Amino acid sequence: MLSEFKAFAMRGNVLDMAVGIILGAAFGKVVTTFVKDVMMPPIGKAMGGVDFGQMYYNLSETSYESLAAAQEAGAPVVLYGAWINTIIDFIIVAFILFLIIRQMNKMKKKEEAAPAAPPKNEVLLEEIRDLLKK
Repeated sequence: MLSEFKAFAMRGNVLDMAVGIILGAAFGKVVTTFVKDVMMPPIGKAMGGVDFGQMYYNLSETSYESLAAAQEAGAPVVLYGAWINTIIDFIIVAFILFLIIRQMNKMKKKEEAAPAAPPKNEVLLEEIRDLLKK
């Protein structure tokens, strides 16, 4: 059973998938930080000093001065600002994946369009045929 597991884990597809998942997770963190710390502050400033990470809707009847105060009190809140950040994260990741897949498809089309060299045995048979004709 151990040798079967080792054979399964060492197959190329499993290793490729593991590398893809790890890189995807790291890429997701980079995009999240980019959106939260680089992109949203200028957008918020342009919109009158809005901090999207602090935007929330309070579902309780008690009023709170900040999101942190509402969360500390355990009040039910809808974090629509965090949701906006997550949507922007998703759009960026989806767009980058689209660009990667688009480029891969272009490379595949070029590869398919390139004339394939005939197999060596066909070339040899054609040479023999031509020699026999002479």
